[in-house]
Amino acid sequence: MIWALLGVVGLFVGAFGTLVGAAGGFILVPILLFLYPEETPATITSITLSVAFFNALSGSIAYGRLKRIDYRSGLIFSFASVPGAIIGASITYILSRGIFQILFGVTLLLAAGYLMVHPRRNLSTSIVTRGHTARAITDRENNVFTYSYSLMRGIAIAFGVGLISGLLGIGGGIIHVPALTQFLCFPTHIATATSHFVVAITTFAAVITHVITGAFTEGVRRAAVLSVGAIIGAQFGARLSQKVSGVLIVRLLAAGLAMVAIRLLIASF
Repeated sequence: MIWALLGVVGLFVGAFGTLVGAAGGFILVPILLFLYPEETPATITSITLSVAFFNALSGSIAYGRLKRIDYRSGLIFSFASVPGAIIGASITYILSRGIFQILFGVTLLLAAGYLMVHPRRNLSTSIVTRGHTARAITDRENNVFTYSYSLMRGIAIAFGVGLISGLLGIGGGIIHVPALTQFLCFPTHIATATSHFVVAITTFAAVITHVITGAFTEGVRRAAVLSVGAIIGAQFGARLSQKVSGVLIVRLLAAGLAMVAIRLLIASF
């Protein structure tokens, strides 16, 4: 029964995670903390990061078909986030389970509160200011997205996202999507797709770090079952994103963050 349950969980995590561009790690971590109360933060994060990788990889392929990934920006952000992910993954060994849950819950709650209040940034993203990188993406439906952003700010944010990703095992999408839309002026649909692309690269680096340190040996079978479900679910999530507005995607992300955060914080005391 537990293996069937893990498969269903992986399917849901993959679908919802891809829809909001977060790779589902923020949902999976508390579920695993509940199912396996005896496991260490290092083992939990190694499992969730591997699932987040396959979820993000599958979602990136689906978003790639929709032509909504900003590959140029995504590669730049990935180079900045990978060092952060490696550092974060290494730090998990010095955290107790209680501190890990509190850090995770507070991070999610802050992000949820901000997104509920500011689901969309009301700025003209077509204006290119001095020192900004201008981008224009045309998707498969011939929708044209124009925007510009500060490259240095994007690199700094990407490093921070990578650090949180490796530390908490959440893939980083829950931080990266809000950062892309709120601080870098990415259109929501481009942000979710590009974030998935970055998360695929970042989580791969974090997983390799856990493999080298030996933590991943404890959860290989669980990660495999969850990953199969996540890969399938990611395809559904990407298709569903075409029918959902950007504001609704952000609000769904915020609601999910809040529920998970409250549950974790209550369990920590």
